[in-house]
Amino acid sequence: MSVASAVKDQVQQIGGGFMFSREAKAFSASTGVEGFMPGYTRGRGGVLGDVDADVVAAAFGFFRAEAIRAAWESTAAMPAAKGAAGYLAACQDFGRRKLANFDQAERLAELLQPVVDAADPAGVPLFAGWRALSHADDAPGRVLQLIHVLRELRGGLHLIGVRASGLTPQQAVLIAGSARTTGPEQARHFGWPEPFEEITAELKGRWMQAETITEDLIAPSFAVLDSSAAQELTELLTACQATVFAR
Repeated sequence: MSVASAVKDQVQQIGGGFMFSREAKAFSASTGVEGFMPGYTRGRGGVLGDVDADVVAAAFGFFRAEAIRAAWESTAAMPAAKGAAGYLAACQDFGRRKLANFDQAERLAELLQPVVDAADPAGVPLFAGWRALSHADDAPGRVLQLIHVLRELRGGLHLIGVRASGLTPQQAVLIAGSARTTGPEQARHFGWPEPFEEITAELKGRWMQAETITEDLIAPSFAVLDSSAAQELTELLTACQATVFAR
């Protein structure tokens, strides 16, 4: 198993956990618009600037464009840069709360940083935008920020893989779902209307091809680590995941 595959779930789940955290909910409330999607869209997409909603929908990829437009425009009173800054602060604060007693945070940040630095930003604008933001001075805040940035990298590259494999974003959502929900439930959350098409063996095969393309595209970023550092990164991300989700 490649190091990218070995850490995929940890990065996805820790980053996803932040998006549903009390810190993210407090940021969403600051937009003045109720619900998950408005704050999520303004915060995550804020790094793209004060652009038309279609630009945000293009970068997010897996959401129905109409759902993104409704969420983005509902929070237009908040400048995009302020949205990004607020979401960044929420991400860092989530790390500070969850990793306050994680004594390997400094080392984990040291291992994540070269991976993030080595990544080619071509075709992954959300990753590029999030990577450009100032880093937290403290290790717990910086770890969560780097995990979020790495999550944006994989998500953007996966979108490329999905399109290259002949899948629509909706089909990919229906097949993959998430760690929290089934594919159809996730599709509803992403604004896609029912009825949903049947997911055939052929479509599942295309999704596996998309996964392979994603792994091939992200592999050079992890290649900056030697085998020892890669193993250490995997172990520390696994320990970080356990700490974040500890009851």
